[in-house]
Amino acid sequence: MSIETTVTRAWQRQAAWLWLLLPISWLYGLITLIRRHAYKTGVLSSYCAPVPVMVIGNISVGGSGKTPLIIALVNHLQKQRISVGVISRGYGGDTSQMPALVSANSLPNVVGDEPCLIVNMTGVAMAVCPNREQAITTLLAAYPDLQLIIADDGLQHYALQRDIEWIVVDAARGFGNEQLLPTGFLREPMSRLKGASVIYHERPKTISTHNKGNQQPANRLTMHLKADDIQRLWQPISFNSQIREKAPEKGSKIHAVSGIGYPQRFFDTLDLLGFDVIGHSYPDHYDFSLAELLQYGDHPIIVTTKDAVKIRALLLEYTAEQALPDDYKTLVSKLWVLPVTAVLSDSCYHHLQQQLDHVGIDIKSGQNEHAL
Repeated sequence: MSIETTVTRAWQRQAAWLWLLLPISWLYGLITLIRRHAYKTGVLSSYCAPVPVMVIGNISVGGSGKTPLIIALVNHLQKQRISVGVISRGYGGDTSQMPALVSANSLPNVVGDEPCLIVNMTGVAMAVCPNREQAITTLLAAYPDLQLIIADDGLQHYALQRDIEWIVVDAARGFGNEQLLPTGFLREPMSRLKGASVIYHERPKTISTHNKGNQQPANRLTMHLKADDIQRLWQPISFNSQIREKAPEKGSKIHAVSGIGYPQRFFDTLDLLGFDVIGHSYPDHYDFSLAELLQYGDHPIIVTTKDAVKIRALLLEYTAEQALPDDYKTLVSKLWVLPVTAVLSDSCYHHLQQQLDHVGIDIKSGQNEHAL
């Protein structure tokens, strides 16, 4: 078991031994405070882009629903005819090939899995590079008419100045023991939330309960993930006559395989859909192998859209060189993906409109269209 997995599970259990790491957390917090102050006072230089920048991130380690949120925002802005672009550090990609533009044909091992997913879902103009200034420069060189740039997961990247900040908080997961790394899973102290635009990622049932009891403030910014229909992960034309298995039905036993930041949310979603879930969690951005997935072949396998991007790339790479053996063909017939859509509250879209108006971007109100 890796150190990352061990510590992650300890965070989930709030293991007592984590408090032994508290001196390290204090040091981490001090370094974080000094670094942020250095950028704020100009001791360390920061880059100001020629167009407004909206940063979307979180203060905790692990998934918070940030990628589906970005996809939803891009789709909304595109419908409002706002020319939007996205940048990302391209985690899991090949930094020697960055900065790089992301296209529908880009590979996850080159630009990262999340950028591939975002572009495949939206067709948005996107560039990746750990150096956000280089990413923006590359993006604007190719798309000079962009009106807004969304920075994916750049909250702690203070070398990039930003006009708008959205911090995504997983309301169901909470903040654990509310301690900084490594005692807890916070990247920054909870005081960072003060005065920020905080988007609370809640479970649909929680939101429904709040609405019925009128307990939720009208201006609270919330989102939840809506599960879409299960889809076959990969089915090339040559396989049409060979793959006859139907999608797994409610009540059936399935393997849920996940390499995302917070896999339990994925497992819980499948459980709410009525599946008998056998969960298999892997580290975030995990690089699966086809041989590794064979061990789950006794039941249908359902993965996240982010993992599906990498698995499809593996299958395409494999079939480009040789035909699939029978055991891999059987595996393909058992692979399914569960897409999810971020549903934002009306207050999110109203808040976004106010913020874009403030930075000089004219956007029409369209929040009623998103209240699903």
